[in-house]
Amino acid sequence: MVNTSIDEHLTQFETWLAANQTFLIDSAINLAFAFVIIIIGFIIARIAAKIVIRLMDARAIDSTVSQFVSTLARYAIITFTLIAALGHIGVQTASVIAVLGAAGLAVGLALQGSLANFAAGVILVTFRPFRVGEFITFGAVSGTITSIHIFSTTMSTADGKMVVVPNGKVIAGEIINFSREPNRRLDMTVSVGYDSDIDRVKAVLTEVIDKDPRILKNLGITVRLNEMAASSLNFVVRVWVKNGDFGDVNFDLLENFKRALDANKINLPYPQMDVHLYRSAEPSSPSPR
Repeated sequence: MVNTSIDEHLTQFETWLAANQTFLIDSAINLAFAFVIIIIGFIIARIAAKIVIRLMDARAIDSTVSQFVSTLARYAIITFTLIAALGHIGVQTASVIAVLGAAGLAVGLALQGSLANFAAGVILVTFRPFRVGEFITFGAVSGTITSIHIFSTTMSTADGKMVVVPNGKVIAGEIINFSREPNRRLDMTVSVGYDSDIDRVKAVLTEVIDKDPRILKNLGITVRLNEMAASSLNFVVRVWVKNGDFGDVNFDLLENFKRALDANKINLPYPQMDVHLYRSAEPSSPSPR
């Protein structure tokens, strides 16, 4: 009885094989092609990731960004490869793509702030409006850039504070870079009293400027009367200096201007107010009745 049952099952299996021979061969071929597609896709993904890193390194893009983008490109290719392999073996990929799209939308909505900061970080390291070590101002924050990350930028202020700003806020406004240009113009205002001789003041200020070797005279010097204020004559002084000398030249010129003006007896202004007193007429005494 046992042998008969086994023979019957074998006969049924042989019959099923004969009836589905074409289907099995096609399925085996499709599985083989799907396996080949997966292998080729993984190889292409690895090569594409390396190419992305090389291209970004050639453009001096931050390594953190290049690694992230290369990984993103690799997994994107792998995802499309798996979808293509599933479609080749007969799986309805439309539903798979719909599920992936919905999941991606949900993740994007949940992480929209982080994704915006990431996109801003990519823009910053690609176009380089500032680099590490440069002094910049954006919004109400000023400081020296210490690091640029994917999602945030870190800077050190002049008074020793560390400020971490999301990249989205950095590129949302105006960025002023004080360190990018090799030279920088120093603008100053020097005020003297109204009794000062204009030509004499200009000559004294110009002499102080000429004695400072750090000032770039070939780029032009301006010493002119700019304003007749309420209590002073205001002279504007404009000179060009190397970017690294800006702070020291600013302080030194202020000190040397004061010494030179004192030595030439040129008065510095003080707030003044003229008060005029008028004596009113005494009231006349009433006449007696």
